Amino acid sequence: MMRVPAERVRRQILNVLHAWGMDGDLAATTAEAMVETDLMGIDSHGLSMLMMYESLRGNGQLDLTARPRVMLDAPATALVDGGANLGHPNADFAMRLAVEKALKAGIGAVGVRNSHHFGAAGHYARIACAAGVVGFITSSARTLLLVPTRGTLPLLGTNPIAFAAPALRNRPFVLDIATTTVAANKVKVYDLNGKPIPEGWIVDEAGRPVTDSAEAMEVIFKRPGGGATPLGGAEITGGHKGYGLGVMAQILSATLTGAAFGAIRNPQRRPGDPDDIGHFFLAIDPRAFRPEGGFEDDMDAMIDTLHATPPSDPAKPVLVAGDPEAEERERRLQDGIPVPPALDRHIRDICGRSGARYELGGD
Repeated sequence: MMRVPAERVRRQILNVLHAWGMDGDLAATTAEAMVETDLMGIDSHGLSMLMMYESLRGNGQLDLTARPRVMLDAPATALVDGGANLGHPNADFAMRLAVEKALKAGIGAVGVRNSHHFGAAGHYARIACAAGVVGFITSSARTLLLVPTRGTLPLLGTNPIAFAAPALRNRPFVLDIATTTVAANKVKVYDLNGKPIPEGWIVDEAGRPVTDSAEAMEVIFKRPGGGATPLGGAEITGGHKGYGLGVMAQILSATLTGAAFGAIRNPQRRPGDPDDIGHFFLAIDPRAFRPEGGFEDDMDAMIDTLHATPPSDPAKPVLVAGDPEAEERERRLQDGIPVPPALDRHIRDICGRSGARYELGGD
């Protein structure tokens, strides 16, 4: 397993994006989101995504020169068209616009349509926290993966949800979840590493669990039936709630913004049509509800209480959402980002096809 410094991974992503014709500032925003995602241990949504992005570009689905455009604007709301570019610059623009509106009006809500995959939702929630506001993000997704409770055909994407709230002394609370038991791109990471996946993540056309990661990739991307179980499992106890969360994210991200519902749109899609993914960004300024500092003080008190809970294993202290990613980021800044041999080969091939300079194994 090769360990690559974060700055080198950033250069590698930038080299590829520039070779593909993406403008410098848009590429920098995209690379920042992807590298931060890898640093936090979410290998499914960082460097490895270049494989899918190359495919989208090759199919004519991406416009890497497009910039987000505000289509509707009001004091506390806005609608943004992403121009069929990658989702990272669209999401960064929309989250910052929502924050700007929240700081003026107390709350800001911005929807995005005509976008593509934007990486990890938690990255944009942290942008809100850095500005001192609460952030909430949902997104629709490209791949139909989620099999409804008691169903056999996937009808929804992973449809992630992220929520973040700032504190003063402590790290912010950052929750970032898929509404499926696992995101499709996490299965990809297991496949790249040649590892079996846990039972219960993916089911085949007959509803049987799949544990071979290569077969799971076929189920997700090639077979007409089967897919991922909802968050909470396949059974009605719990699974229907994860399924409901996925539908909620679809409503906010796509139905509200006018983006696509894949189960209806995909059968009608023509070659080269963009994904038309939708995102939703909500920012809330705590000062709209209570005196300045009161919210953050109470956040610290709550987080301190959670951390002080006696652990079941003294060697493993109690965690709060956001802690594992922050701790992994510190380790990877020191030790480097792990790049398995299979992924390294893919990146070398992408560089060869695009003419981008290969950086990962360089001096």
